[in-house]
Amino acid sequence: MEAAMGLMRRMPPKHTETALSALLSLLPDHSSDLLSQIDQPLQVLCDVDNAKEFILCEYNRDADSYRSPWSNKYHPPLEEGIYPSAELRKLEIEANEIFTVYHGSKYAHGKRGYLHEGGWEAIHVIQVGPEVQGMAHYCLTSTIMLSLTTNGDTSGTFNLSGSIRRQMKADLCVEDGHLCNMGKMIEELEGKLRNQLDQVYFGKTKEMVCTLRPPAELLPMALPDARKP
Repeated sequence: MEAAMGLMRRMPPKHTETALSALLSLLPDHSSDLLSQIDQPLQVLCDVDNAKEFILCEYNRDADSYRSPWSNKYHPPLEEGIYPSAELRKLEIEANEIFTVYHGSKYAHGKRGYLHEGGWEAIHVIQVGPEVQGMAHYCLTSTIMLSLTTNGDTSGTFNLSGSIRRQMKADLCVEDGHLCNMGKMIEELEGKLRNQLDQVYFGKTKEMVCTLRPPAELLPMALPDARKP
């Protein structure tokens, strides 16, 4: 099991589903652990009532149906599904409106340099403890799955993908509301994860490429041949 988890941490996100399916066939007794601990690329379903897509996950699933946060209906329909309370539903509607601004397009259509296709899938799971004297304990677990493909005449085709997960805890005042606190924590942690991905993936890739294939402007700066007079 430990070896399987180590292998999945080194697997590109676009191959996660294939690798996970293979592991489930090899380790059927650990299927629940594998499914709960391995982050998979996000899957979406269209809410026909609002013509909007919503994410499928364990937190909006009941049996084989998924509840849409837009219409509060299950797809496919479910007679006795679990629904949030009125207070929690109001908070969900406000969160939908706020976090929609972070939604982006998968394809660059030539508007972002050599980038042809890319995905920044951010999964944030927040646990909020009960309020005590105007304070609440927040535990945020964030996972970022990055994948991008470039396609240009000079750069050719290049694929880069990876994932990273971190956790953040804080005791915050609830005077400004839970959404405000959650938003600040998500922005702070996602910013840190972005910097780490930039240093680890982009920085290391640039170092390797420049070492193996130095840019043309550096070629004339090569040291002279010591054998020449």
